[in-house]
Amino acid sequence: MQRRKFIQSSLAVTAAAASTANTALAGSNHLAQKEVYEWREYEMRFGADQTQLENYFKTALIPALNKHGVKTVGVFKEWHPSDPAKIYLLTPYSSIESYFSINLKLKTDADYIKNSAAYNSVPAGKALYSRFTSSLMVAFDGWPSLVAPGKSKIFELRTYEGYSEDAVKRKIKMFNDGEYPIFKRAKLDPVFFGEVIAGDKLPRLTYLIACDNMEERDKGWGAFVADPEWEKLVGDAQYADTISKISNAFLVATEYSQV
Repeated sequence: MQRRKFIQSSLAVTAAAASTANTALAGSNHLAQKEVYEWREYEMRFGADQTQLENYFKTALIPALNKHGVKTVGVFKEWHPSDPAKIYLLTPYSSIESYFSINLKLKTDADYIKNSAAYNSVPAGKALYSRFTSSLMVAFDGWPSLVAPGKSKIFELRTYEGYSEDAVKRKIKMFNDGEYPIFKRAKLDPVFFGEVIAGDKLPRLTYLIACDNMEERDKGWGAFVADPEWEKLVGDAQYADTISKISNAFLVATEYSQV
């Protein structure tokens, strides 16, 4: 009886917190209508058995997320693996409220707990990864939900850091004012665009595009910067000095990734 009351109380508190966060963050942007993304980067330890982490994703985490309404979970590795290796996890939620509620449900999901047993029993001396970093993002108005690209072989993760919140806001407006059709014409398939609201190196935005191979990627970016609509956008004074640093990474989806 006490445990049931505790769980009910926890759910109520989390729901209230989510509602407050939704109100605070949404404003005129209608946050509830846009997806929220969690992007994790796992840095594996030297000599660790990477398959143990992947088995956790395949047999425990992804099935549990799917069960609770998250239908498209992405897992990626580096196109050219570093040493130590890195694994990336993309989880889309329908709203910030959904992010809170689903993560709370996982804590009491019997199947998830059972299927996570092997992962949770890894001893400290044989830890699989050093740590993982996590970023929480809100989708852009003009691209409010993730689009799975199908059979693309290469993904490019791009991160733009701005010198101020206003600079990043103006860059996001630039995307919304006309960049998406340019990506499509250049055959650089957009997957998601997100403004980072929690994480490191703020303010910044992150997005993911997909293509068949590196040759097509290079060709696509050449077509992008030569597009007349891009030349018009980049020449607009309101978009000047928005980005102070650009970084990217090339990834491939695992065989069990849903993106």
